Amino acid sequence: MGLVRLLPERAGACRVAATTAAVAGAVAIAAGCSSSPPSAAHSPHTSRSTPAISPSTGNGPDQPVSVAAKAAEAVQGPAAVPTSAQLAALRAQSAEIARLSPEQLAGQRVIYSYNGLSAPAGLLGLIRHGDVGGVIFFSFNISSQAQLSGVIKQLVAANDSASNPTRAYPLLLMTDQEGGLVRRLPWAGPTQTEAEIGASASAAAAAATAGSQAASGLRGVGINVNLAPVLDVYRAAGDFDDQYQRSYSMDPGVVSQAGAAFVTAQQAGGVAATVKHFPGLGEAATSQDTDNEPVTISLPAATLRSVDEMPYRAAIGAGVKLAMVSWANYPALDPKLPAGLSPAIIQGQLQQRLGFSGVTITDALGAGALRAYGSLQNKTMLAGRAGMDALLCTATKPLPGWKCVAGLRDGYADGALPATAFKAQLAQLLQLRASLPT
Repeated sequence: MGLVRLLPERAGACRVAATTAAVAGAVAIAAGCSSSPPSAAHSPHTSRSTPAISPSTGNGPDQPVSVAAKAAEAVQGPAAVPTSAQLAALRAQSAEIARLSPEQLAGQRVIYSYNGLSAPAGLLGLIRHGDVGGVIFFSFNISSQAQLSGVIKQLVAANDSASNPTRAYPLLLMTDQEGGLVRRLPWAGPTQTEAEIGASASAAAAAATAGSQAASGLRGVGINVNLAPVLDVYRAAGDFDDQYQRSYSMDPGVVSQAGAAFVTAQQAGGVAATVKHFPGLGEAATSQDTDNEPVTISLPAATLRSVDEMPYRAAIGAGVKLAMVSWANYPALDPKLPAGLSPAIIQGQLQQRLGFSGVTITDALGAGALRAYGSLQNKTMLAGRAGMDALLCTATKPLPGWKCVAGLRDGYADGALPATAFKAQLAQLLQLRASLPT
């Protein structure tokens, strides 16, 4: 990709803008940075909401394309279009979506993170007003089963508030309970690592047991989404995945069997599974971590499709509900963009070629791999435009969720995010939430 920089912007909501640069192919993006944090004294959707998209924002076949939409297209190419599953969801959810303000439309797609062991009052207030789609829990949010269960009861009560127009839809309450070394709930299973499961006499049977254990532990405190299993096919002992025993095997057939079994068992236990990190981080070396820096996976497309993507076919066949897309670059699939910002990978590979019709979710939006893409608002907008349905607003530490909301809201208002796709993505997300236990 060409040079990326931030441009000064007029007062009011920041808009994506483009300029002609002396360097061929250079694009300058103004990140959505002027929105202010929500006031604790006001409902955020009344204090900060922006007007709905006007006919001049380029969301219809005969309408002019906005400057913001042109700038985003210069970086990403055409935006992802709604899938057939999303359009069906939009038809079914149109009445509910029509009741939401632009702020709420955006907020319902954002997964918040926070510091400490107590739910912040500001977060509870946002939930009561329909501005939050979900919450992720890390180890620093958890001290005991009773403590976490109490926090989740508070979040659920806020979501049930009469002032919340989406109170019929459970929040997405999620964590990483992969097993072994990666367990946010230390008292719950699975105790086996993915590597131990893959090396067992029957990987599928061991993975099914692990999936049931994960579901039991998570449902015990009220969590309804697990960011697991990892489907990376590792390549060398001690590499990025294997150093923490997070890969089932170097054999894609074993990973496929174990991953599908984990998904089936966990979802039978009432917890939605999330396969990650599409299209695969198995080639990443020990130090190659997208949380810290850009990572390039220079495998040929044939290898990615025959090895790294094989487990995703099995998981999709098993009905997995969510897929997390990697922040690594895969030049064989998209020569410019990280996978999670690439319509060609999210839509072209995952949805169209592999047939995934579930919900897409980003990896942490504060990852070091995305530093070149400007503010948190801008990264969130680009991810949404690429086809990411749920936006995970965190890094290795919590990030201000309102910034991710602002990126989506402002992109919706200025036409960078096409309106029909935006609403269709939300509609499918709401349908997922409706399918989860309360």
